[in-house]
Amino acid sequence: MLKDTFFTFSPPEIDGNLLKTTITLNPTHDIFKGHFPGNPVVPGVCMMQMIKEVLESYLSKKLKLVKADNIKFLSFIDPNQHGQVGLQVKMSVVNEQVKTDAQLVNEEVVFLKFKGIFQ
Repeated sequence: MLKDTFFTFSPPEIDGNLLKTTITLNPTHDIFKGHFPGNPVVPGVCMMQMIKEVLESYLSKKLKLVKADNIKFLSFIDPNQHGQVGLQVKMSVVNEQVKTDAQLVNEEVVFLKFKGIFQ
């Protein structure tokens, strides 16, 4: 839905149960015309969608968020200042459920912390 228009990502690196990738944002995407004009900020729902779409691509299947245990939006992502952000996802697959502990980061700045379950 947002992949390839709002964002792209590098091929994920996998180390055990940890997936890492770099997300590149499209600062000219229409979403930023309304959120917010002259002061673009990545909407929280888009941050969540990016995690979902990266996981879907990696696992080669459609996912649905079934539980969000903990979501913390810690900093704004301005696509002009942070055109690239790192995504780190610790995950485990149990009975068709993908348990995740994810972060969107850029060097020392943590933008989002998320714990939840996709199915």
